[in-house]
Amino acid sequence: MPGRSKAEPPTAASASAADARSADTAPAGRAPRRIDAARSEAAERRRRRAELRRASAARRRVEREEVKRFTRRARTRRIVFAVGAGLVASLVGLVLLAVFSPLLALREIRVEGTSTVDAAAVTAQLDEQLGTPLALVDRRRIEDVLQGFPRIRSYTIETIPPGTIVVRIVERTPIVVVARDAGFALVDPAGVVLGESAERPAAIPLVVDTGAAIPNPAFDAAVEVLLAMPTELRAQVDTISATTRDDVTLTLAGAAQTVRWGSADDSPAKAELLAALRGIHGLTPGTFDVSAPGNGIFRQA
Repeated sequence: MPGRSKAEPPTAASASAADARSADTAPAGRAPRRIDAARSEAAERRRRRAELRRASAARRRVEREEVKRFTRRARTRRIVFAVGAGLVASLVGLVLLAVFSPLLALREIRVEGTSTVDAAAVTAQLDEQLGTPLALVDRRRIEDVLQGFPRIRSYTIETIPPGTIVVRIVERTPIVVVARDAGFALVDPAGVVLGESAERPAAIPLVVDTGAAIPNPAFDAAVEVLLAMPTELRAQVDTISATTRDDVTLTLAGAAQTVRWGSADDSPAKAELLAALRGIHGLTPGTFDVSAPGNGIFRQA
């Protein structure tokens, strides 16, 4: 129709231009969002790798410090041990040198506490130890020598550096005299014979009627009574006898007086009772019976 323009079919050039416009008018930011995400992931990986490197470096520093501290402690312990071992070894060496050297050899033996034991005889038997280092002195030999003296009751051995040994002796003391075929034997409380003499020793009670073998129960009872009574009364006893433990009888020196003592029980009270009775009866011959401390009796001869 006249006045109208007829539409023309699209050409290739117009199609390309349309495609270009379509590309230009696509939703903005789609490709940039993918790029930003990739960059963020790469940055995160780099950050984590950096943190791992820092952590590894810190761990290595801690490990190195621990190794250094352990090494220092081990070195210190080795030094301390070495120094201590050296000091101990030096001390032991000095002690051994001092103990076993001639400077500490035995040069003198002193015997003390003797009155009836011959101290010179004891020393003479111990002189074989002279010149021996104190640490090597044969104490068993010294004990054997001392035990060979019956009058020695006990002893102590003291070492006094640099070269002296002191032997302190406690002697046995005779408490009774026992009659023998050849004379008299001095006997201590344990029944040990300390010596014999042809004459009866003075101021020591003669024990009789206690049996042949000493010690025995009757002998022990007589000795127990003598030990229990006061010293001044014991000095006045001339003879003592016992047939049993409860039947001890004694006679007093200087008077024809007999004392029936009984057992050793209550001996202090019996001694006081006897002193009171003698104060009354004096030296009158007779028999005192103090076997019952609460009832003293005197029977005139």
